Parts: sequence; structure tokens; C-alpha cells
Amino acid sequence: MRFLRAIVIIGVVLGALFVGADRWAVSYAENRLADRIQARQGLAGTSEVEIGGFPFLTQALSHDLDRVDLKLRGVDVAAEGRKTRLSELDATFRSVKLNGDYSGGTAKRAEGTGLITYADLTAASQTGATLSYGGAPGKVKVTAAVDVFGRVLTKSVVSTITLEDADDGKGGKIVRVRADEVPGEGIPGIEKVVRKKTDFDRSLDGGLPAGLHLSALTSDEAGVHLTLGGTDVVLAGS
Repeated sequence: MRFLRAIVIIGVVLGALFVGADRWAVSYAENRLADRIQARQGLAGTSEVEIGGFPFLTQALSHDLDRVDLKLRGVDVAAEGRKTRLSELDATFRSVKLNGDYSGGTAKRAEGTGLITYADLTAASQTGATLSYGGAPGKVKVTAAVDVFGRVLTKSVVSTITLEDADDGKGGKIVRVRADEVPGEGIPGIEKVVRKKTDFDRSLDGGLPAGLHLSALTSDEAGVHLTLGGTDVVLAGS
């Protein structure tokens, strides 16, 4: 009995040591991977990584991770030389194959969501327009100062925000904002002047992890919500 008790105690101690070592290793790996992702993407803001599955050490030895969850907060993505701030970007990477030096990996598939606030969308417009919720999903209100025949007038329009195919032939997407109707659009030249201030396109694909693409969007009181997905997504690299 004493022998069996000793074996049980040793087993418990070794198990506790293994669990402790495994949790320390996964915590270290999460922090390192978060730093790698932030550096690779050239991101400001904060990043947080959580590696799923247990035990971590056996996954690491085989260079295969079941699941990696990524949270980015207050990050700037750059495309076409322009920056757009994402308040939130949450993504889940599945079946991640780690690089030989553990500097990063590639996920077989990934999906996620993002949020652009109206304050950040206003900054992204680069036309001096102010954007807010348009009262219905997929709608935004755009307010801008417009010079009409020498008089500066403040005009507001309800616009539809959509996700469209980019014209670059590379399969990318652009966020497009177009006014549904323009006040005084029957007056020659008015519509063109107003739309120059209220309508705009913005590409975001170029600032996302390679292989992760926009697939849908909508709007509500909080801002513009993005849906993302992809295959063979590069999580990080050396």
C-alpha cells in the first residue's frame, strides 16, 4: 500500500510539474507570437494571442497547433499608402502549421470580425466629411461642407456602405460609400460637387494578414462591422 501510495504521489507531482511547464510554455509562446504578428504587420495598438488545445508542448513538438485566437485593438492597417484604424479585429486561425524555427506559421483556414468606428471612418474618408449611423443596417449618414457657387453649405446624405470587388484584378475588396440621393441633384453641377465630398472608396485588404480577406460588412450604432475569412492565412513569420 505504501508503495502504491508513493507511486500515486510521484505521479501527481510529475503531472503537476508537467501542467505547470506546459502552461508556462504556452504563455511564453502566446506573448512571442503576439509580438511577431505585430511586428510582421507593422501594427500599432495592442495584440493578444491565445493558443488552444492541451497539452501545448506536444502540439509544439509536432509543429501543429489546433487553434490560435488573435485579438487586435486600436490597430492601423495600411493600403494604397493610406491608413485606416480598426477599433477591433478578432480572428480565429485553425490547423496552424508552425515554421521550423517557431517564428510563426500558416493556418489552413481562418475567420474573424472587425469594427471600424464612425470616428475612424470619418478620418478614413479624407474629404472632410463626418460619418455617423444612417438609421438602418448598411446605411451611414455623411455630413460635409460643400462649396456651391461660392457659398459654403452643410449637406447631409444617407449613404449605402457596401463591399465591392476591387478593379485591380487581384481579387481584393474595397469598402464603398455612395449617397442614395443628393439634395438639389436636379441643379446642374450640384450632384458632382456634393458627391465629391460624400462618396469614397477605401481598400483594407492590403493591411490584413496575408490570405485573410473581407467577405461581408454591415453597420449599426457602434460602427461598421466587417466579416473576414480565408485559407492558407499567414499568421506570422521571421
